[in-house]
Amino acid sequence: MNTVAFARTASLALMAAVATAAAQQPPPDNVARVAAQKEAMAALDALDGQWRGTATIDLPNGAKLTTTHTERIGPLLDGTVKLIEGRSYDKDGATAFNAFAVISYDPDTKRYSMRSYAQGHVVDAPFETTADGFAWSMPAGPMRMHYVATVNDGAWHETGLRTLPGQLPVPFIEMQLERIGDSDWPQAGAVGRE
Repeated sequence: MNTVAFARTASLALMAAVATAAAQQPPPDNVARVAAQKEAMAALDALDGQWRGTATIDLPNGAKLTTTHTERIGPLLDGTVKLIEGRSYDKDGATAFNAFAVISYDPDTKRYSMRSYAQGHVVDAPFETTADGFAWSMPAGPMRMHYVATVNDGAWHETGLRTLPGQLPVPFIEMQLERIGDSDWPQAGAVGRE
């Protein structure tokens, strides 16, 4: 048997062995996975509903810009993911900022993650729950942006800090929101069977 024929035979034997081993693996326990996701996501249930307040941003020129900021948050996929839409309005009522995010939990890694969409960017961010809220971060060029929120008794306070390598974190945004009510978003309006 020449070298090429031997290599082909060895490759086929290896693929057959891998396929056989994969076929012998038990299927994942989807019921247990969904239960683990629901349990982890329940830690964020205090976020569900509609929120309104202010976002104050420190501009590069040293001025401060304050907008009316809103959030609407709700579960989807039987409570295994959380959807978030944040929207800020300027003084004229026009939308000044709009973002959308999906928070999920992976039972394999036992970690949360957040995928957000805003201002033409898509970001996959590490996300974690804290004793009284949550924290997440993302890269922004040479900087890293860190956000820390506390959510207690219908009040949401969030601070954003930007950090350049070798420098101390600098606050650049602060949100103060109040829960203004329940929301049937995003579950409402699902397409029915008929």
